[in-house]
Formats: sequence, C-alpha cells, structure tokens
Amino acid sequence: MKPIVKITLIVVVLASIVFLLAPKHETESVNVYSSRNESLIKPLLDEFTAETGIKVNLLTGSGDGLLTRLANEGRNTNADLFLTVDAGALHRAKVAELFQPVQSATLNSAIPANRRDRDNEWFALSMRARTIFYSNERVDPSELSNYLDLADEKWRGRICVRSSDNLYNQSLVASMIAHHGEEVTEEWARGFVANFARKPVGGDRDQLHAVASGLCDIAIANSYYYGGMIASDDETNKETTDKVSIFWASQEEEGTHVNVSGIGLLRYAKNPEKAIQLMEFLASEASQEWYAEANQEFPVRPGTDLSDILEAWGEFKADPLPISALGENNANAVRVMNRAGWR
Repeated sequence: MKPIVKITLIVVVLASIVFLLAPKHETESVNVYSSRNESLIKPLLDEFTAETGIKVNLLTGSGDGLLTRLANEGRNTNADLFLTVDAGALHRAKVAELFQPVQSATLNSAIPANRRDRDNEWFALSMRARTIFYSNERVDPSELSNYLDLADEKWRGRICVRSSDNLYNQSLVASMIAHHGEEVTEEWARGFVANFARKPVGGDRDQLHAVASGLCDIAIANSYYYGGMIASDDETNKETTDKVSIFWASQEEEGTHVNVSGIGLLRYAKNPEKAIQLMEFLASEASQEWYAEANQEFPVRPGTDLSDILEAWGEFKADPLPISALGENNANAVRVMNRAGWR
C-alpha cells in the first residue's frame, strides 16, 4: 500500500472514531433552562426520556438570572428551551428576542389561543389562580366579591400579601390595568396597601399561615400553594388549611385572575426538533393530568381530568384575558405598585 493511501485510510478511520465518540447533543438530548422548582417538573422530563430515549438536561435558577444568562450566552448557549413560572418572564424573554416561533399543530390544538403567545413563541403548560383566601372564623364569604373590593375600608388592617417585587403580584396588577385602566388600578392599589395587616413578607404559604394564626383575615395567594398544603402530610399545613378557605374572586365580573407556567423554544437552540417534541409531550393529556395530580395546578388543555383536591373546589370562571397582556402591562403595573407604596 502506498504511503499516501495508508495515511488517508488512517485519517478516515480516526475521523470515524471521533464521530462515534462525540457527544450526541444534537440528536439525543435537549437542554432546558427552568425557573421551576426541580421537583415540579423533573418527573415529567424523566418520563419523556423513558418514552423517547431523549435525555433532558435540566438547569434551574431564578427567572431573571436565567434570562440574563441566556442574553449573555447569545448564540453560544447550550439551552434549547426556557421554562418559567410567570407570563411576565415569558414576555421579557420574547421582548429580548430569545425565542423563535414554533409551528406545531399539536401545540395549537392542545393549548387555547389565549394561553399562548400570539406569534407562537411561547406556550402555557399549566395554570394557577391567584385569588382570595379567608379565615373561616373571622370572615363570612358573603362579604367577599372581587379584587377591587379589597380596597374598601372594611378590610383595614386585615390583608396579608407578598411584596411588590413578586411576579405573581405584578401580573395580578397587570391584569387589573388591562381590565380597568391604569388610573382606576392605582386608586385601588392605594386603598389595598392601606388595608395591609403588616409589611409584606414571605411567600404565598406564609400569607396563608398568617391568616390561620390570626395575623390577618384574608390573603392573596396562588391556588396551587394551597392545594399543595392540603395534599401535604405536614401537620402545620393541615392546621392552616383547616382554618382557611379559598374564594373565587370576581365571578360576577371578568373572572378570577390566572397565571401560567410556560415554555418557549430558544432562538439559538441546537436541537429544535427534539425540543419541540418535548414541548408537545408536556402539552399531552397525560402530562397535563400529572400537573393536576402532582402539583395541584390547573391544566391548560381543555377536558383534562382534575385531581380530587381541585375537583373539590368546584368550578369557577377564569379570566379569559390573553396571558400575553400580563407581560405587556408589567412595567406599568410595577410603576403603579411603587406609587401606591406597595413594598
């Protein structure tokens, strides 16, 4: 064999070995950046891997931190998907041009138009209601009605809620701006803040515990926290949920405010086909039922079975406002909250 032919053969063999040993990211794995607690999403990702053989690499962190990281990584990012817990974060990702549109008949069929981006850059995966919770001992539910009523003086010193830097609260105020305008919403916010029982502190569970302990009479919180506390074996959680009940706000008006967890395909995804396959899996009926049973979140896919806990709360009218409006009104909501003294 001539030397040049021998060298060429060796090069070809080495190249083949390198190819076989190279990481199979583009064909065998999907990388997800997620602001969801790992326990609330990883079981589904593991099930996807078991069914498809496609490995899912999960990186968790704060929504703002992950958005900053994605912006800094640019086209060099290894992430294929961004999964987050609030419509405001999804909107910020879109404005930063981090997403790309997804054309999927499966997703469009599974997820209603008002629960996904109008340009198909992100899709809701689960839904929670941010509504009113009240003390069974100190509040008659007939006293409750809508969010605007929470500015009434009858609630002076009786309300607990998280701080204004919480995205869930910002999205609630954003929805009120969409329905009532900025001027009315700011007037409401000033009265609402005047009714606080204490300076905002802690998370949603802390507000519910505060109602149960008598620090306040009503609270604003996400339904899935309350559902998780009911499902918990923790004695303190049981004591709280025995003393606190859920009330569906604004049933005679626009409906109870809802927010979503959602997902989007990143602009520089290295494996878009497998990433879309994962998105479609998360929107499947089986995955949507898991959200309800394991997380006590409402499915976004119509007709999906609910958990016993969610069923026990009864039907309610959810605000049909397009979820995209929450992100679009976020900046105005923050300004309104700041001017109202909501810290």
